[in-house]
Amino acid sequence: MTVSRHPIELDWLGYASIRLHSETGVTVYIDPGRYGVLDDISPRDGDLILVSHDDHYDPDGIERVAHEDAIVVAHEAIDASEIDRVERQPESLPFEIERVHADESFVLGPLDLFTTPAYNLPDGPHTREDGTPYHPEGTGCGFGITLDGVTVFWPGDTDALTALESLDVDVFCPPIGGGPTMDRHEAADLARAIEPELVVPVHYNTFEMIETDERAFVYDVASSSIPVALDA
Repeated sequence: MTVSRHPIELDWLGYASIRLHSETGVTVYIDPGRYGVLDDISPRDGDLILVSHDDHYDPDGIERVAHEDAIVVAHEAIDASEIDRVERQPESLPFEIERVHADESFVLGPLDLFTTPAYNLPDGPHTREDGTPYHPEGTGCGFGITLDGVTVFWPGDTDALTALESLDVDVFCPPIGGGPTMDRHEAADLARAIEPELVVPVHYNTFEMIETDERAFVYDVASSSIPVALDA
């Protein structure tokens, strides 16, 4: 799915993988890879790669989208030794690597970025059978990035945290699949609180746990006069 929000173009590539391209020629990927979403492409055009947490850390995916001078910004808690499907640490990749924690703002060249906390509440609805959160606090982040004056926000794998409601963003890309993240109802409530100019839902229907009724989500958000772009 490709969405144009002048002066940027947004592609949802599947799962949590998002590509942003600006009129000024900057290309950003957020959480690229996993579950075969990049199997048919290898553009290597990414100037900046953002990785929110270990579930979305895919070294092969990063190498498929990043050019040789790319910068990879990864949450500080990502540790390949704790991930049974990968062996390479972010620092072993052939790119400049920057580590970030949640809730900070910074500048990379012409881009303004910020991170937000991303986690499941221990007493919330998104926990395992034993009551532990899928994503404990401190293990990941969301990313906001401003390209050519347009701010796009991906909250990461998280509950619909109250702190997110006051954000000022133009394009909101919430996960809507439920399970380890907010579900479509919680994402719709958060979208209504944020009031972005456009909502592009992601992180749904990739596997059974995150299957949802995306058209019902569109109705819930659009009924509040907030436009939604959906994969056709």
